[in-house]
Amino acid sequence: MSCRFGPTTADSPRCRRAAPVSAACARSTRPITFAICSNADAYDRRVSLTLVVMAAGLGSRFGGTKQLAVIGADGEAFLDFAIKDAMAAGMNKVVLIVRSDIEADVRRHVVGQHPDLDVAYVLQDTHGPKREKPWGTGHAVLTAAPEVPGAFCVLNADDYYGASTYLALAEAAADLPDDRALLAGFRLDQTLPEVGEVSRGICEVVDGELVSLVETHGIGRREDGSITSTDPEGRLADDAVASMNCWVFPNNLFDHLGSGFETFLTEHGHEPKTEYLLPTVVNDLKAAGVYTVGVVPTSEPWVGVTNPDDLEIARRRINDLRS
Repeated sequence: MSCRFGPTTADSPRCRRAAPVSAACARSTRPITFAICSNADAYDRRVSLTLVVMAAGLGSRFGGTKQLAVIGADGEAFLDFAIKDAMAAGMNKVVLIVRSDIEADVRRHVVGQHPDLDVAYVLQDTHGPKREKPWGTGHAVLTAAPEVPGAFCVLNADDYYGASTYLALAEAAADLPDDRALLAGFRLDQTLPEVGEVSRGICEVVDGELVSLVETHGIGRREDGSITSTDPEGRLADDAVASMNCWVFPNNLFDHLGSGFETFLTEHGHEPKTEYLLPTVVNDLKAAGVYTVGVVPTSEPWVGVTNPDDLEIARRRINDLRS
């Protein structure tokens, strides 16, 4: 069987059908040890990974092309720091997943920031059935399959992850087996905006292994200093482990994404806003025993923007971190 996004070739991963599975997620704030990778020997243990950047989001709350919002002193957007830090960590190829209507702008920006870098572009909206809202992060990653030759790191274009996060993931990915995925685990208190609320994947981690990941909404710092959420409702520890959607996968993830998306379309293809989400796919694969997921801790602070008013705060924080 071939993917709906193009024929299978000797150089492109194949899609095969698998029975859908489900996972029950439990909330936990069990802490793990966070550390910045500073081992000089880490360089020799890193593996060549493709960097896949998801840059096709609509940015409706931001009101513009958030992927290209200028954050750095030299005109960098968040995706430029991702590219620079990933290349410095030994990753050897960059794939940008974009939309047709922003492709030209993204290309111009990337050429200006990285004139000597050969970047592959994938247009998410040209793959699969048409609808106004993108099909979700699982679908986005699936569209990159023909451009990814091996294991890969995937992340959001509009988040800042920090240089040591890429180093730690690249080291942990050495000799990555086909039944193993990795997730960068951030301290929750390092991922909160100065004002407002956010959604985060709250992780239960035991001995460095992901037990569950619960998408949690309405997370914010309250006047008494506590961190709480509204959905599900509760109080969260400062050192709870948070996912910022920064993963490493073996290449066979594309097989699972392809079969899963076929099932998703059958069950939800008529729904205009339901999304095929990468964390849901990973939870299901983990519950089925297809993958184990190691959590790679990082002490890096997250920086991001949701609304235009967040830009100045983000610029100040990036200036402090990169100076």
